[in-house]
This record gives sequence, structure tokens and C-alpha cells, in this order.
Amino acid sequence: MLRGIGFELGAGECLLVGGANGSGKTSLLRAVSGLMYPEEGRVLWGGQDTRLDLAAFHGDLAYIGHEAPLKADLSAVENLYYWVGVRRPVGPGEVQRVLERVDGLTWSEQLARTLSAGQRRRVALAGLLLMAVPLWLLDEPSTNLDADGQRLVGTLIENHLAGGGLVVAAVHNDLPLASASVRLLELERE
Repeated sequence: MLRGIGFELGAGECLLVGGANGSGKTSLLRAVSGLMYPEEGRVLWGGQDTRLDLAAFHGDLAYIGHEAPLKADLSAVENLYYWVGVRRPVGPGEVQRVLERVDGLTWSEQLARTLSAGQRRRVALAGLLLMAVPLWLLDEPSTNLDADGQRLVGTLIENHLAGGGLVVAAVHNDLPLASASVRLLELERE
């Protein structure tokens, strides 16, 4: 249960949400995203209550949960076309560039069900880049990633912040972030 939580983010800022299992990190992300409505309080985006135009708000955010949102019988490339394609047209050059950026070119034609958990997470990160939205909501973004993958997450977040993006990330472990615009919100289990 979440009580008394409030925060404000501006362009180029990141909020890392920490806390023990069951403290409400995922619930907070779901409430911010509009997937779950809080009993009290509200979420504002651009000064407006997100419930007034949830579709417009969703057009400005990308949410990556614990599990990568992939179809098992599609390849990594096909998943990106499908997943991002429901929001905007995606060209082959764009997909190649983001897969290269997440070190996914060598396995990009493999079916998602044959990919390791870390590779699936990298496909999700590629999708995040393709979405080209200002707000990233990330639930344990470095889960299943090796040390290089964890550094990649840190780099992607820092680049997003440098471009004026905003990030709210639920984390158990420290992310390798050097940005001074990173704040921590520690949740406690009630």
C-alpha cells in the first residue's frame, strides 16, 4: 500500500525507486502509468491530470515491466516491428541501429523463445529506444543482464536524460549512472 508519496520530475531528471520486495515499487509505476488508479491523489503530465486524456499520456511514455513484452514465436526483429509498430511506423534502418546499439545484431533473427533472458531484456531496451517518447517507466531495467548489459542500461538512461527525457525506475540494485539529476525515493513496506 502506498501512502504519502509525492514527487515531481522535470526534463532531464531521473527518479530511482528503491525498497524491499512488496514495498510498492511496481504499484507506484503502475499508478504513474495509468494502469492502476490511486485511491487518493493524481498524476499530472504537463500540468494536466493524466486521466483527462490517458491516450495522449500513454503516447508520451514507454513502460518496461519485469518481463519483456515479446511474442515467443516472433524473432527479435519481428517483435520490434510489431511492438513499436502499433504506435508508429518503424523502418528497417531504425531497427538495425537500435539492435546494434544493444548488441543484438547477431541473434536478431532468432525466435524470442530461444533467446536468453538477458537477450530478451536487450530487445525490450531496443524497443524502448524505438518508441522515442519523453517518459520512461522501467521496472528493474537491468534484470537478467550481465555487467556489460547493466552498463548499457546506465548509458541509455543517461543519454535519454541528456536529451531532456525523464525516467522513473524501480530498482533493487544500483544502476551505473553518473548524472547529477538522479534522485532516490526509498519505499518502506507497511
